[in-house]
This record gives sequence, C-alpha cells and structure tokens, in this order.
Amino acid sequence: MLRYWTAGESHGPALTALVDGFPAGLTVDTDQIDAELQRRQGGYGRGGRQRIETDTVTFLSGLWQGKTLGSPLTLQVINRDAKLERLEDIERPRPGHADLPGAVKHLGGVRAVLERASARETAARVAAGGLARQLLSVFGIEVAGWVTELGGVVLGGRAGSLPELRQLRDKSAIYSLHPERDGEVTELIDRVGKEGDTLGGIVEVCVEGLPIGLGTHTQWDRKLDGQLAQAVMAVQAIKGVEIGMGFETARRRGSEVHDPIHYEADQRSGPTLGFARPTNNAGGLEAGITNGQPLVIRAAMKPISTLRKPLASINLATKQPEEAAYERSDVCAVSACSVIIENVVAFTVAAALVDKFGGDSVEEMQARWKLFSELAASR
Repeated sequence: MLRYWTAGESHGPALTALVDGFPAGLTVDTDQIDAELQRRQGGYGRGGRQRIETDTVTFLSGLWQGKTLGSPLTLQVINRDAKLERLEDIERPRPGHADLPGAVKHLGGVRAVLERASARETAARVAAGGLARQLLSVFGIEVAGWVTELGGVVLGGRAGSLPELRQLRDKSAIYSLHPERDGEVTELIDRVGKEGDTLGGIVEVCVEGLPIGLGTHTQWDRKLDGQLAQAVMAVQAIKGVEIGMGFETARRRGSEVHDPIHYEADQRSGPTLGFARPTNNAGGLEAGITNGQPLVIRAAMKPISTLRKPLASINLATKQPEEAAYERSDVCAVSACSVIIENVVAFTVAAALVDKFGGDSVEEMQARWKLFSELAASR
C-alpha cells in the first residue's frame, strides 16, 4: 500500500511528508518536484508569504545514489518564515477557518490549531505528489490541472493534448487554459483585494494514459472515485468535488449521460484495449474502476477565510463582539489550488497503480503491467 502522512506547522521549522510503500528502483528528479512546489507558490493573487519562501525539497531518507530503496521516504520543505515561538495567540476566531471549532475541540488556543490547519501544509502534499507523478510517467501516465472558473468568471476547458494544454496553462497568470482572458480576471482580483475581500473558484485535473482496471468495485472504501474524492476534499478550502459530468448528470436523462462502448481492433494493444467511447461523461471511472478513458475531476474552492476587511466575530476571552483577527493572507489562491489538486490526484492514482501491479520495485511493476496488458488484450 502506497500512502503518506505530513507533519509541520505553517511557521514552524519545516514541513515533512513521510511516504511509505513506494517501490524501489525509481531514479528521482528533485528538480521536477521543486518545479511543482514553485508553481504552487505562483498564480495571480497570492500574498506576501510567497515572497519570503523559496520552496525546495530535500530527501532525508529512502534514497541511495538518487534511487528509491523501497524503504520509507522522508521529504522536507524548509520554512524560511519560521517564527512560531515568537507568535502570539489569536483571541478573535475567523469565520470559515478552523479557529473556533479547533480551539474548542482541543480545549486550547487558536494558534495551536491555525498553524496546522493552514494551507501552507499543502507544500508537503505537493512534494509527495511530485514524487508520485514520476512513478506514473514510467508507465506513460500524465497528469495536468488548470483553473476553469475564478470569482464567478467562467473560463472553461479546451480541446487538445495534455502537453498542448499544459503549454497554454503555463502562459496564463492564473493557470487557466485561456491566457487571453488574464487581464479580465487579474483586474477582478485587484479590485476585490482593494475591497478587503477574497475570491474562490473551480479547478480541473485530467489524467491520461490510465489502463482499464485501477481501483475496485468490491469494497466501498477501496473504490478509486471515493479515494480521489477524499484526497481532493481533504485539501484546505475545498467544498465540492465532481468526476466527469458530475452534478450535471442529475439533471439529464440516462441516454444523455452514459458513454456508449465501441471496439476498435487497431487500438487493442493500447491502454483502452480497443474499447472506445465517443464521450467521457463518466470521467474515466465506472463503479470505482478506471475504464481506460481520461480521468477528469473538478474541485470547488471557497474564498480564503482570512479577510483584510474582517467579518464579525467574538473575543474568546470576553465573549464580547469584535471583528475577526487578520493574518497575512492571499486575495486568491485558486491557481495554487490547481497545483495542489493536481498533485494529490497524482498520488492517489499512483497508489492505485501500486495496488494493481505490486509495489516492491519498479521493474516488477513494469513486468506485471506488460503481463496484464497481454492477458487483457487476448480475451
């Protein structure tokens, strides 16, 4: 079982990810992981913290001569803005944050909660995802994500191959597939920031090259769509997840929703094993199992809960009405969210790949992938 945990506080010395069950024999490119960490720090609307941090990954265990050993990997991202011991507690909880429920739950202060609840923790998740996507690339599986809506401005997707779409996204200041509309959206972000408010949006992730058969229908907690939903929903500020056509399926007839099946003999040796679909409304998953089509998943991110023009709150000590506290924050982090979702999806898919093809070594996984493909194509 491939899995990971994270540790660390927003203003503590460092963030770490402990990855267990990763196969031996993968040559790790730390520059690729650093590139994902730096993309996470970017996107129009980010706050001052990103001018302080320069996120890079260091491996503290699990590597020898640049290759994974099969033992647990410890990934570390240093916090340059480490000042936890000098920070005071917060007495006025921010609506929408973990401040109030966390403080009550732990019978303590707000600082002890917000430091761990902070989205700064996602740097560790992006590092773990950056490692996992290198395993996926060995098997020809590619992952990319982008912004489809920001602050109510619908940007949408676009047709094209993932490399083409990635190039378009990288030209955009907000990580959308429509860089020609950047001016419209950045102007909105600037205006809302001056008003002391924040913006949310919707991001989309696509995974291509997946074989039929990752995940399972046999138990509710092992269904891949459920595991993906949990991984994505567990990212800070995410309030909704959909796969494929998602919520729109509830508004249509079955004949407009389900993807017809065709067979193309000349594609028999590919990931789809010749089973073709003219549509992909299912988003690449049926009954918790990949069906050979691209996996498409979207997430709705609420606006950041720390407002420069704060909402009403109370003072926890006096219980009297006061405005909520303000901690340095972003106006909009939807672009960064697309990077985070992209990488948590990559890790979840990699875990499903290890479940299907074994996780002791990359070499053994490749042999099992080949055998499975031959057996499935011969049926």
